[in-house]
Amino acid sequence: MNDNNRQMLPEMNSIWQETLNWQPTAQQKQQFQKLYELIIVGNKKLNLTRITTPEDFWEKHLWDSLRGIKFILENQINWQEEKKVIDIGTGGGFPGLPVAITVPQYAVTLLDSTRKKINFIETILADLNIKNALTITNRVEQIGRLFQYREIYDIALLRAVAPTVVCAEYALPLLKIGGIAILYRGNLTTNEQINLPEVVKLLGGKIETIEEFKTPLSQSIRNCIYLRKVGKTPINYPRPVGVPTQTPLKDLNNIK
Repeated sequence: MNDNNRQMLPEMNSIWQETLNWQPTAQQKQQFQKLYELIIVGNKKLNLTRITTPEDFWEKHLWDSLRGIKFILENQINWQEEKKVIDIGTGGGFPGLPVAITVPQYAVTLLDSTRKKINFIETILADLNIKNALTITNRVEQIGRLFQYREIYDIALLRAVAPTVVCAEYALPLLKIGGIAILYRGNLTTNEQINLPEVVKLLGGKIETIEEFKTPLSQSIRNCIYLRKVGKTPINYPRPVGVPTQTPLKDLNNIK
């Protein structure tokens, strides 16, 4: 990208500090800037995002991705530990890429079923010299049934993937006991919440907390739902490819 035409991300140091009690290092700022530029270029071929202005990208991709792990950023003792993270349905790499840049001690797996998107993310990992992330091209329903992925992750991230009960069925089989799933949502309807506690319980989890907040620039309402894994997930979950979305575990008659 020609420097004369280069669109720079806003600094936002005070907002980072006020909202997340954290600020990126100079190197992380450079990586965020380069990530932005690569996404803009890749977007022309892959339709990765409608969010392309510097301010929107900062708020809706960088800040929003990291708001989900605010509890980690605020407690810096925790993020010295090595943890395994999976970003389910990563798409253009969000929230997983900002998380990998921000917490380099964590091993981040970026999962998507679209090979073109994963190929693109692999070029980003090389260009940004991100050593703590790897990719998988597959469906979450398939890897959730394989012993090498099942119940091994500390944190599962899901943003704009599916309704909440479907996200719970995707995430909880992959988490080890004590692990946490972070579901990134916009507005959260009452309907979405009605059957969630029972579904989560069936899958070996509990709802730890639901945080509603506003984004710092556009004041958009967002929610993060935190599901804690407290017991083993029954072996028949996740159900086969396509079934969780076609027949969500929202109707208790579907729960066997």
